[in-house]
Amino acid sequence: MNRQRTGNILVLASSSQQRRQLLAQASVPFQAVDPPLAEPDEVLDGLDPVGQAEALAYFKARAVSETHPEATVMAADTVVAVGQEILGKPSDAHDARRMLTQLSGTRHRVITGVALIEPRGKRTIDSDVTYVTMREMTEREIQAYIDSGEWIGKAGAYAIQLSADRYVEKIEGSFTNVVGLPMELVARLLARLPLAGKLSGESRDAGQN
Repeated sequence: MNRQRTGNILVLASSSQQRRQLLAQASVPFQAVDPPLAEPDEVLDGLDPVGQAEALAYFKARAVSETHPEATVMAADTVVAVGQEILGKPSDAHDARRMLTQLSGTRHRVITGVALIEPRGKRTIDSDVTYVTMREMTEREIQAYIDSGEWIGKAGAYAIQLSADRYVEKIEGSFTNVVGLPMELVARLLARLPLAGKLSGESRDAGQN
């Protein structure tokens, strides 16, 4: 296996521009690396929404840790849950429509699992939950949002940091968690690591383009 030397740094195992931006805005020195493997569906068998988010975060962190053994690797995964039903990333526009229709008028959970693997293999896995209340969306609004393409690659088929905030009535918990990386939790996990630097406080504008 080709193992890369990254030294005593933080590696963010993510291809998400939102997560990279949030970490950069918090003044954390890091190197971003795309996880090399696809997420296996079988890992999720029998897991509740929190368990799924944490399992997939660990899967991503482990995959990158194997090629960056000298680094501290952090990964995250976000899911949206209506009750115990898990809504991940929509496969196409039809799937996005189904999710948005299901979320319309609900108070649902956005869950982000965060996994941290240190150079000697010590792992820490945790998660954060934010409750989002979404108002009823009309068919025209759903179609307009589908046409915008913002749903692509987004858990639950919406991006609150873009225009989907117009459909949200209330957020209970971390805003950055809904964007994809709960910075309060990240601050707690990295506080004991000297390489992480000092995390700044979370801003409501974090992740905005």
